[in-house]
Amino acid sequence: METFGTIFKEGGKKALLCGSGELGKEVAIELQRFGIEVVAVDRYANAPAMQIAHRSYVISMLDGEKLREIVYKERPDYIIPEVEAIATPTLIELEKEGFNVIPTARATFLTMNREGIRRLAAEELGLKTSPYRFAATYDEYRAAIKEIGIPCVVKPIMSSSGHGQSVVKSEADIDRSWKISQAGGRAGAGKVIVEGFIDFDYEITLMTIRHKDGTSFLNPIGHWQKDGDYQESWQPQPMTDAALAKAQDIAKKITDALGGRGIFGVEMFIKGDDVIFSEVSPRPHDTGMVTMISQDLSEFALHVRAILGLPIPNIAFHGPSASKAVVVFGDSQNVKFSNLEETLAMPDTQMRIFGKPEVHDHRRMAVLLARGNSIEEAKEKVRKMYDTLKVEKD
Repeated sequence: METFGTIFKEGGKKALLCGSGELGKEVAIELQRFGIEVVAVDRYANAPAMQIAHRSYVISMLDGEKLREIVYKERPDYIIPEVEAIATPTLIELEKEGFNVIPTARATFLTMNREGIRRLAAEELGLKTSPYRFAATYDEYRAAIKEIGIPCVVKPIMSSSGHGQSVVKSEADIDRSWKISQAGGRAGAGKVIVEGFIDFDYEITLMTIRHKDGTSFLNPIGHWQKDGDYQESWQPQPMTDAALAKAQDIAKKITDALGGRGIFGVEMFIKGDDVIFSEVSPRPHDTGMVTMISQDLSEFALHVRAILGLPIPNIAFHGPSASKAVVVFGDSQNVKFSNLEETLAMPDTQMRIFGKPEVHDHRRMAVLLARGNSIEEAKEKVRKMYDTLKVEKD
């Protein structure tokens, strides 16, 4: 039986968030609902989760020694990675030293790097994936494109929100895509994955929860991306029974292989009844923000329940829902939102402003949420909200 003591006192529990963005902020809120002390860590000050955490630290998430220092100073009950670029070898060491890494240090190590998870899925588990090659140098990259063929997708093996990702549509794009990949990786320049184009009808994120009583699945989430960055998501994505069964089977296989407790975002391509594995994240997923309005327990609440060893007896779905990211372009340290009175005037609508301190080039700064009688109605609502919202930059 789990015991939750009083915060800041002996017997109280503590969580260390490694990464403090908008998803980490929601995790922090859910942890605090159970009286968990939250310590937030990220590479920049005033990150969203830091604004509500009990304490925070600013370090390079790739600096294993500094991360170790904080862990031994704070001695958290739970270490919760929330970003891709992190000192995963240090997490493996800390786990061996008795610290609890969510879901496991191995899962974090494999999934924070596209090479690790792709090799596990395709080469060890035999899951169907797109054709791929890895390249560590420009010459290897050129050779990989020759093998895979054009068109193809190029991604850094460690990146998030589409950063560093591009499409090679012709020979003229090859050099440009290489430069984009080297500039956009979360760990700096380095290895890339070159993926062949596959024919698919739609793509989904199947949120999969490993908890004390087994594995549960949320309704599939459909989404569309632009340059690898999520723009809209909706739930449920219509699927055939056969495709859904295959998707759940793939999700269970990959999450069982990773182990631990928590929520996983399993991304897949669907063609008719066929299902092709793409990626998996061992934490809440950006497309899953739609669950903040579609369900009684959001992906963040479910993640925390699983981490804390609490039961998940049911997940109540409220109805067709949609989300739309508010991406701000340009450079500013003071982004302002207005006309919220009209933006939120429709019934069954919500908004989250993340509170990120600045934007350079482009950045996701908020999300719009809506529920409707159908998926199309929910999508139309968030699009109207987007058109109504006013964003200013100083």
